[in-house]
Amino acid sequence: MGGRLARLRIGLVGAGKIARDQHVPAIASDEAFELVGVVDPAGRIEGVESYVSLEDLLSGANTAAVAVCTPPQVRYAIARAALQAGKHVLLEKPPAATVGELEDLTRHARAAGVTLFTPWHSQFAPAIPAAKRWIETHRPRYIKVDWREDVRRWHPGQQWIWEPGGLGVFDPGINALSILTAILHEPIFVTRASVEVPENRAAPIAAELTLSTARQTRIDAVFDWRHTGKQTWDIAVEGEDSDAMLLSMGGHRISGGGIAAENALQGEYPAIYRHFGELIESGASDVRGDPLRLVADAFMMARRSVVDPFME
Repeated sequence: MGGRLARLRIGLVGAGKIARDQHVPAIASDEAFELVGVVDPAGRIEGVESYVSLEDLLSGANTAAVAVCTPPQVRYAIARAALQAGKHVLLEKPPAATVGELEDLTRHARAAGVTLFTPWHSQFAPAIPAAKRWIETHRPRYIKVDWREDVRRWHPGQQWIWEPGGLGVFDPGINALSILTAILHEPIFVTRASVEVPENRAAPIAAELTLSTARQTRIDAVFDWRHTGKQTWDIAVEGEDSDAMLLSMGGHRISGGGIAAENALQGEYPAIYRHFGELIESGASDVRGDPLRLVADAFMMARRSVVDPFME
């Protein structure tokens, strides 16, 4: 980190599962940052000072940066206030509830001269670089995305995820879309979509998308939150001149396509915080909106079916 003498003081907004499981240990292992406080009216993090409000965290803790780990529906106001206060901001995925909000936050960061970082954590999965290299040398002719998990296992009691702006099944599905935007070297478009929405919820529990790249590579994607068997996060890429390459475990394992299988289990978040520190040091931002745009386009294109109510 270029010989920085003092750690950057960073605060967390939101003390939920992702903050406790990923952000806190990643910050603790990074020499560039010091976690100095957290704001969450419903939760605390052991060993970290709690603040009543965002304003108290920004001023009382003398923070240089904040990581926003709240539900997406409230991230815009929090991030805007932090940027206007001259703080560097990291936004957990999805970075905002709408594309318009993200565009405005980008303008605020530019005006304030601070770093805005929107890490899509699956883009930092360890097998992604190898997948990008494979794509560079093998023209894809067809891609299949199979993203099936059990919402009761991974999102118990998280009612916000079923509300407008919470994305429903696209909360995990956007991870697959973020991988596609990272490994493909061309624009991606939604050409067809269908969503299944429980009778008692506002957001979908399942979706099917057909997408296409600028060079007409077809992509079929299935996202399903009702899957109780083996949890599946796979992307299979068929090349014109090779066997299929398979990214599995959400980008943590790569196999097939004439390459030796690689199975890496290191976490994504240490790499995220390394990059955040580098961005701050260089005075740059890294804002990527394509995964959110693809979800927005899917909602615009989707045929909507109402299915049985979802009960916890």
